[in-house]
Amino acid sequence: MSTKGNSGTIIFALVVTTISAALLAAAATILKPAQDENVLKEKQQNILSLVGLTGPNDYKKFDELVQGVVIDDQGKAIEGVTAISLDLALEKKLQSKDPGYKVRYPLYIYKDPQGKVTYLLQMAGVGLWGPIWGYLALDQDGNTVKSAIFDHKGETPGLGAEINTDGFEMQFNNKKILNDQGQFVSVKVEKGKHDASMPHAVDAISGGTITSNGVSKMLQEDIAFYLRYIQNQTKPNQAL
Repeated sequence: MSTKGNSGTIIFALVVTTISAALLAAAATILKPAQDENVLKEKQQNILSLVGLTGPNDYKKFDELVQGVVIDDQGKAIEGVTAISLDLALEKKLQSKDPGYKVRYPLYIYKDPQGKVTYLLQMAGVGLWGPIWGYLALDQDGNTVKSAIFDHKGETPGLGAEINTDGFEMQFNNKKILNDQGQFVSVKVEKGKHDASMPHAVDAISGGTITSNGVSKMLQEDIAFYLRYIQNQTKPNQAL
């Protein structure tokens, strides 16, 4: 084949590659608003499901049903940013790059028709193969877990991915995050801790030790931040 022929083939390939890249970039730009809307909808549905609001259109009333609060590492409310727009995983990533960065936490407060308050906590952590995250409902007593849901990106099916199953999540119902002295101890994910009489532990996932440890660490770190705010509202003199 002549040099001229080779040049023509190379030019044609470059043109096709450039056009394909431009089309992909345009498609990503066009689709991003819809993708962002789906992410927001999923987050709202997850939060509302903690208190049993699972209707297909409940998310449309999200702002009416819950109050969002952004808190700092001292448990104080921060003005100027909305909770639902805050990406907790990104906040932690920013701190990993800059230890001086102060993570902001999104907290949601739900009040039922009888006036009882439930605190809805968002968490973010790391499993075996990538990010894990979760949402936890805490009773107004600041101690009793009412419900929890977890999810992951890339955990192994049948192993670490089991954190996203009802069997794992329902273990957290009615667990306690404070001991008898009122000190914060969180809820730990440990192998063999499936006895209902164990108020501060749930059974770990068989074969998913690293992911189970990731959930434990996520709960320990994140609940502590939220508890500072909750205790400022209810028991300001109670220490962590």
